[in-house]
Amino acid sequence: MTPTFINIGERTNVTGSAKFKKLIVEGNYTAALDVARQQVEAGAQVIDVNMDEGLLDSEVAMRTFLNLMAAEPDIARVPVMIDSSKWEVIEAGLKCVQGKPIVNSISMKEGIDKFKEQARLCLKYGAAVVVMAFDEIGQADTAERKIEICTKAYRVLVDEVGFPPEDIIFDPNIFAVATGIDEHNNYAVDFIEGTRAIKQTLPYARVSGGVSNVSFSFRGNEPVRRAIHGVFLYHAIAAGMDMGIVNAGDLPVYDSIEPELREAVEDVILNRPQRHDVSNTEWLVDLAPKYKGDKAEARVVNLVWREGSVEERLKHALVNGITEYIDQDTEEARQQAERPLHVIEGPLMAGMNVVGDLFGAGKMFLPQVVKSARVMKQSVAYLMPYMEAEKEAHVAAGGTYQAAGKVLMATVKGDVHDIGKNIVGVVLQCNNYEVIDLGVMVPCDRILAEAKEQGVHMIGLSGLITPSLDEMVFVAREMQRTGFNIPLLIGGATTSKTHTAVKIEPGYKNNQVVYVLDASRAVGVVSQLLSETDRDSFVDSTKAEYIKVREAYGKGNSAPRSSLSEARANKFRIDFAAEPPVAPSFLGLKTFSPYDLHDLADHIDWTPFFATWELAGKYPAILEDEIVGEAATDLFKDAQKMLAQILEEKWFTASGVVGFWPANATDDDDIELYTDEGRTEVLARFQTLRQQMKKPRADQSNTALSDFIAPKGTPDWIGGFAVTAGHGEMEIAHKFKAAGDDYNAILATALADRLAEAFAEALHKKVRRELWGYAADETLSVEELIGEKYLGIRPAPGYPAQPDHTEKWPLFDLLDARARTGMALTESLAMTPPASVSGMYFAHPKAHYFGVGKIEKDQVADYARRKGWQVDEAERWLSPILNYVP
Repeated sequence: MTPTFINIGERTNVTGSAKFKKLIVEGNYTAALDVARQQVEAGAQVIDVNMDEGLLDSEVAMRTFLNLMAAEPDIARVPVMIDSSKWEVIEAGLKCVQGKPIVNSISMKEGIDKFKEQARLCLKYGAAVVVMAFDEIGQADTAERKIEICTKAYRVLVDEVGFPPEDIIFDPNIFAVATGIDEHNNYAVDFIEGTRAIKQTLPYARVSGGVSNVSFSFRGNEPVRRAIHGVFLYHAIAAGMDMGIVNAGDLPVYDSIEPELREAVEDVILNRPQRHDVSNTEWLVDLAPKYKGDKAEARVVNLVWREGSVEERLKHALVNGITEYIDQDTEEARQQAERPLHVIEGPLMAGMNVVGDLFGAGKMFLPQVVKSARVMKQSVAYLMPYMEAEKEAHVAAGGTYQAAGKVLMATVKGDVHDIGKNIVGVVLQCNNYEVIDLGVMVPCDRILAEAKEQGVHMIGLSGLITPSLDEMVFVAREMQRTGFNIPLLIGGATTSKTHTAVKIEPGYKNNQVVYVLDASRAVGVVSQLLSETDRDSFVDSTKAEYIKVREAYGKGNSAPRSSLSEARANKFRIDFAAEPPVAPSFLGLKTFSPYDLHDLADHIDWTPFFATWELAGKYPAILEDEIVGEAATDLFKDAQKMLAQILEEKWFTASGVVGFWPANATDDDDIELYTDEGRTEVLARFQTLRQQMKKPRADQSNTALSDFIAPKGTPDWIGGFAVTAGHGEMEIAHKFKAAGDDYNAILATALADRLAEAFAEALHKKVRRELWGYAADETLSVEELIGEKYLGIRPAPGYPAQPDHTEKWPLFDLLDARARTGMALTESLAMTPPASVSGMYFAHPKAHYFGVGKIEKDQVADYARRKGWQVDEAERWLSPILNYVP
């Protein structure tokens, strides 16, 4: 007899319910209790409580909510699952919960000793535990790994800790199916079979899981998602699954699911043999709109292209993403070719080259390229049996066989930005290259170790912030020192051909270093570096080009520069008596959390959004552009649709802080901040940098940011801010990527970036009109705000007016940004979450944006003195703007 399945209510979880999170953040615990009550009324037999939110004191929130729950008999009648990734929060809950709680979760990912320590504490509090199928190697994905990890954990808990086996609940990991990635097709079967083995071999242990994960590929189509949940649970419960985190009031009865849909879902869940002309996933994808209620628009199918040659038909299918005829056209091409490989190297690659050209011209964008890749993959899959047979015969005859190119990619240590890298990775995969993506903040030793272990053909490094440039130089030198002999690709917003030629290539003489401007160039670069016929000429021409770049750079460094004393004598002068500074409406800090995402959406600057996707043009004119207009319009529709979902479902949380302080400028380009208007005690200092280029006209100055602040004797003030719209950003992006949806992962990240920049814009408006109030009568439109028609500026550390990222340290400390916004700084001073902005407010109407440009040794030495650094440390942080080679 199958035991009764226990529904674990999922809505009292701040990471999974935007409504519950809002109530808890606002301190509205009365309404939050109603969410728990509704879960119990809907059939939840356990309540999962999670308070893991960066803007909360999670321990206090957990204690408060559990104590309040205990006083509500209609809620307290069901057990509590204390859910947190932080042990201190779990323990805070254990200390106040009544009855027998469940801890969610512990695992062996940090080693056996930590696992046993936490298990003993759970035993001390009399709690049952959820044990994740996760060890130091990683999460279990196959049935074999699930069984292996759970068996090992069971033996440790029962035999070594003395844990009651009936209090052990295993979570063998439910992953998404129907992602379009073949390796994911068996995920549901792996869970079901893993569950069956656990129940048969580990006496009294129970099995649980997060059911909604299995249907993530069909987000937005709730009828299909419910059907997937119903079918999955039908088979998982039969295998022994005891409980699961589900929306207890939204599960269909298995027999009530419409038979056609149920059969299609079951084919996917059980990974049955393909019964249709397309895969089980594609069959369900095609069927899904019918159950969402969408009505397909009638369209006339134009098959004139079928009258062309087989080469023309293959190209058309690739460019337009058409799979219907690809097998028969591939077979026809194979019959005409000498070898099946020639079909790939000939018409298929010719078609993909067209795709690459169109992509580079902005006539195609990422989802269209992915569709092209789907056609390419299907054609290659058709050819594979013939190629394998030829390979065997070729090898048997003493020949060799060259595999496809393999590229390792990583965002370097200290940097968290990866939109561009992700786009390049997708484009390379679409062209049949194998991409190993190590993610963000990857240290050099891991990059090189993985490259050796994986036997890659080249390494690609990415970075956005200027400290990443030095890390790339270090990686190149380590490749040289350790004897690497493969090409190194360089890309990212702060990188350039000049930096690559001057700083990176000289450190790696074993092989070629290549700067890749954007994703549209990546395929051409990689293919030439791997080509037996083109490689030598490509490498020679690149090296020759970089020699010219270095020579030009050397000549540029000989341009006349002022000494620091001369530059200070030519400072930008403001008559502060004629235009006296305006005092802010308050001093100190003000926090905005959570900030209204709808307001931010109204302030989005869409032009950089299109630039992220390598579509050149200014919004809204880009939508009518003759070349990129159609692609931009389609992209904009997708963005608007996702933005609406972000706002409705509150995918992201926006948090910010503003501060104002009394300030004055010093003679040596510092800005002193004071504790109060008495200005007797220095609170902090900002060090600014001054232009040193020779000015051709007498009315031109050598400007520093300190010029915009009044000298001592005249009261003045400075402001600072830190904002993020990125809480939730990486989780959403990872979910999309885990489901094989790179396009929406990139789209979500790009929109988070736009919302963060919009936050900076919206908050600056509030500062000018209300918080500082120096432009209370301002009535600028959003377009005028984006065009910077306002008074005052908000320069950011790491940007042209202050290229030193280390100025973020005092800024974050002054703003208490970490505690107030949940933002943080990496060791290289990238902000996390990635969708974050910080900077300073200068209110004077004469303040303006400028670039410091190249600076000389005398200013570097002076800056080091003011910072309390050694000169070489100043050179390290200021390396991109030095007018000399240290």
